Amino acid sequence: GIEVPERADYIRVIMMELSRINSHFMFLGAFGADVGSFGTSFVYAWRERERIYDLFEEVAGDRMFPTYFRIGGVTMDLPDNFESRCRWVLGSIKQGLEDMDGLLTGNEVFVERCRGLTPVTPEQAIAWGFTGPMLRATGVPWDIRKAEPYSVYPQLDFEIPVGVQGDVFDRFHVRLAECYQSVRIIEQCLEQMPEGRVLAPKLPKTLRINDGELYMPTEGTKGEYGVYLMAKGGTNPYRAKLRSPSFCNLSALTELVVGSYVADAIIILGSLDIVLGEVDK
Repeated sequence: GIEVPERADYIRVIMMELSRINSHFMFLGAFGADVGSFGTSFVYAWRERERIYDLFEEVAGDRMFPTYFRIGGVTMDLPDNFESRCRWVLGSIKQGLEDMDGLLTGNEVFVERCRGLTPVTPEQAIAWGFTGPMLRATGVPWDIRKAEPYSVYPQLDFEIPVGVQGDVFDRFHVRLAECYQSVRIIEQCLEQMPEGRVLAPKLPKTLRINDGELYMPTEGTKGEYGVYLMAKGGTNPYRAKLRSPSFCNLSALTELVVGSYVADAIIILGSLDIVLGEVDK
């Protein structure tokens, strides 16, 4: 098998958690506007997202879609000044989260519109295929990074934020709290990351796949993102299936809006935090 160098594993986690924060800031900024034209939430969110994009560009040369991971590691090592730049960005993110928390959680109108809206029980969430923040908002502490750990996550100390009622407010607050945990994870990675290679040596030019099948889940920003592969020899999969959490979240919308005001429909939809490209795959 191909063994990923430990340094590359830490780099991967840093990039994944920065992406998680970036995605959640997108939700937080847009959701504030969905609930009641809290336009300042966009300003706070985009300020921090731009700083994360700057880091991505410095590391991989691309801001939006840094195709940086490779079989066996990552394409290249981090820039010399990455640690100091990353710590500065993390400090800015913490301030941005405090600003967002005060703007939204501290606003009586925002809380009144979200609290108690479309509560979901753990049983309903599991039946509908919810994972990620949608499931954890109901009080179920299920996170692939803890439940079925991969990469260097077993060596990192972090908590799993959960909600109580599974309502719109809990979905919002779980995502906000997860950003703090992602910052905590990245800080540990910067402390623990060893020197060394970032790509496994002597990688084969082609991969021959043994007969069999495999499902591999990871904890994406929207929930469990899984890849199912079936192989019958050769160099290409015989079958491939992607599990997208947004598809499951969107599929429950018709159940969630029953009994709600039409004016609340956009808030309920926004709380699902879907990406239509991911729904379509």
